[in-house]
Amino acid sequence: MGCQQTKKFTEQTRDRVKRPAILIHDRDTKYKKKFRATVESAGMKTNPLPKASPNLNGRCERFIETIKLECLNNFIVFGKKHLDYLTDEFTSYYNKKRSHMERDHLPPIRGEPDEVATISIDQIEVKRYVGGLIKSFERKVA
Repeated sequence: MGCQQTKKFTEQTRDRVKRPAILIHDRDTKYKKKFRATVESAGMKTNPLPKASPNLNGRCERFIETIKLECLNNFIVFGKKHLDYLTDEFTSYYNKKRSHMERDHLPPIRGEPDEVATISIDQIEVKRYVGGLIKSFERKVA
């Protein structure tokens, strides 16, 4: 990633509501002092991955596959703002609501729930995420 691409990236993300705070990258030789200085001048920090950590890249690639399959392949994206909105919505859903097999079908940002009693169907509310693509069933507020 040359400094020209880095500058373009920082310019494109400057006006976002949720701006990137940390730029994670591998230890490729193209990420030199000039790259880090460009990123830091835009108010972001750089975070190189640990040496000999191939599994971290695989996790990133798996998330990219997930967001493509579960979200982006179901929409026609109309520009960068629309793409930002979709990825923000899906990332929020992914981290706060979506169940994960590795966590016994719990979302990653949440403790284990207490035991709940059986409830009737009229006490259930359907919530929609990512433009109605994903539906969640939750107990209605009393």
